[in-house]
Amino acid sequence: MNVKIEQSWKDKLNGEFEKPYFKSLIQFVKSEYQNKTIYPKGNDIFNAFEHCPFNKVKVVILGQDPYHGPGQAHGLSFSVPEGVPFPPSLLNIFKELKQDVGAEVPPNGNLERWADQGVLLLNATLTVEARKAGSHQRKGWEEFTDAVIHKLAEEKEGLVFLLWGAYARKKAAFISDKKHLKLHAPHPSPLSAHRGFLGCGHFSKANAYLKDKGMDEIKW
Repeated sequence: MNVKIEQSWKDKLNGEFEKPYFKSLIQFVKSEYQNKTIYPKGNDIFNAFEHCPFNKVKVVILGQDPYHGPGQAHGLSFSVPEGVPFPPSLLNIFKELKQDVGAEVPPNGNLERWADQGVLLLNATLTVEARKAGSHQRKGWEEFTDAVIHKLAEEKEGLVFLLWGAYARKKAAFISDKKHLKLHAPHPSPLSAHRGFLGCGHFSKANAYLKDKGMDEIKW
């Protein structure tokens, strides 16, 4: 199956594209786009991979679903295009950034600038129906993104996984603590951010680890 995804990822994931689950997932997704309002736009489904080729990945931030409001999702976890108001979780991420590394709240919520430095902003599910959170869960996306994480965990060393919330923690549970740094915190949503996300210091800890491994730090 010819999937329009960045070439280095295509090379790594070619085997997945031929599996029955992926073929049925693509059929489902195509039908959904034809009959309903689905986010993100079709061209943005694999945007996270486009901005962060396999060999450049240094940090992985795991989300769950794309945003399901108009104009918000563009294929990067937690990110929104320029001109779109910050969703509450993203605002808390920026609050923690300011507290942790002194970074001022940016003028927009587009995190492509992180992705271009080696931060894979990966949602577990890559599409969603408008206004229906979780509507494309258990259709095959989770199996695909598990394969992505397995490739990274097994073929690379010294990655930082930022795991916010129980879902992300569970999805990355198999990753070796000896090969990679896993940082856990509650989810940055308003429901849980005050229980330990705010004050977690993940951004400075990630950079300290990268520096120790001889890699460039992320300009958050």
